Amino acid sequence: MDPRPWIALNSVTGVGKVFYKRLINRFGSPEEVFGAPEVELMRIEGARAAAVKAIKAFDGWGKASAEADKAAKAGASIVTYADSEYPPNLKDIHDPPPYLYVRGNLMAEDKVSVAVVGSRLATTYGRQITRRIARDLAGKGVTIVSGGARGIDTEAHRGALAAKGRTIAVLGCGIDVVYPSENAELFGLIAGGGAVVTEYPMGAPPEPNNFPPRNRIISGISIGVVVIEAAGDSGSLITASYSLEQGREVYAVPGSVVSPTSRGTNSLIKRGAKLVEGSQDILIDLFPALKGYLREMEAEDSPVPSMDYNLDPEEKTLFECISCNPVHIDTLVSKSGLGAATALSLLLGMELKGAVRQLSGMRFVRGL
Repeated sequence: MDPRPWIALNSVTGVGKVFYKRLINRFGSPEEVFGAPEVELMRIEGARAAAVKAIKAFDGWGKASAEADKAAKAGASIVTYADSEYPPNLKDIHDPPPYLYVRGNLMAEDKVSVAVVGSRLATTYGRQITRRIARDLAGKGVTIVSGGARGIDTEAHRGALAAKGRTIAVLGCGIDVVYPSENAELFGLIAGGGAVVTEYPMGAPPEPNNFPPRNRIISGISIGVVVIEAAGDSGSLITASYSLEQGREVYAVPGSVVSPTSRGTNSLIKRGAKLVEGSQDILIDLFPALKGYLREMEAEDSPVPSMDYNLDPEEKTLFECISCNPVHIDTLVSKSGLGAATALSLLLGMELKGAVRQLSGMRFVRGL
C-alpha cells in the first residue's frame, strides 16, 4: 500500500491519532479522506472545523513523498493501519499510530506477544531473571516486546533471541537513529528475527517526550506486560498504566525491599499486579488467550510434550496426569491410582528434576 497518503494525512495540523483512526474507520483510506466533502468530514466524532479545513487545504505532498523515500533508502518499510501486517492488538487501542516504520517483519504470530520492561539501571538479579523469563516465553512461541533500552529491555530482547524466538523493539526515535548507540548490533539481530518499529519520522531524535507515547505501543502490541525492576518514577510504570487502560494483564517480579530498583515493581504488586517468579506463572495465567497459538500448548487438557526428565515408571504415570493447567493433589491421586503419600513423595522428586512445579494450594503443573 502506498504510504504517502498516510504520511500526508498524519502531517495535517489538528489530525491527532484518535481522529485519524475515526477518519479511516469511516472512509477506509487517506485518499478517500482527502477527497471527502467538508460536510462529511465534519460529521466524524471529534471533528473540528480547523482540522477539516486543513485537510481540504493540504498541499504537503512533496514532503510526504520525501519521507517515504527516506524510509525506503534506510531499508525500512511503512506498515499502515490498513495493512494485514499491522499488529492486531495495537489496532484495538484508543489511539493507535496510523502507521509504523518497520525494519524486519511483523507477523501474524506476533498476536501472542508479551512485553517485558524495566529499569535501565538493572541489577545482576534483574538481568538474570529477565533473560530467563524472556527466553522461556520465546521458546514457547511468545513474541517478546520491549523498548530496546539499556538494562532490562536489552536483556529481554537477548533472551528471546537466545531461544531463537521472535522479539519486537519499539523505539522512541526515528527508525534510522540508533539509541542507545551500543545496541546497534542488537537492533540488527532483532530485525533479523523479529522487528524494530517506531511511529516517529525519519531522523527524529530520542527526546524525553517521545518515550511515554512509545510505551503505549509496547503495551498495545502485547496481551500482557511484565515489569522487572522499576524505580518509583520509572517509565515502566507508565507502560503498566497504559496496559491497564488498554485492558492488558500486568505482572511484576518482586525484588528486595531495600533496592531502589524494586520500589516500582513492589508497589505494582501492592496495587494488584500479579506477582510472577517465572514464565510458568505468566503462561498459566494467560493460557486461555494463548491456547491454540503456542508450541507444546495446543490443547488445554492434553499433556504437554516436554524434556526427558529421566523419570522412573511411577513418575511417568503421575507425570501423564499433569499438564500446563494447575492440578490439585487429590485429582492426581485419583487419576494416577497412587496413594497420597506415594504421590507426594514422587512429586517432590519430580520437582527436584524440574519436571513439575508446585503452586499454592497443593496444585501442580508441568515444569515448562
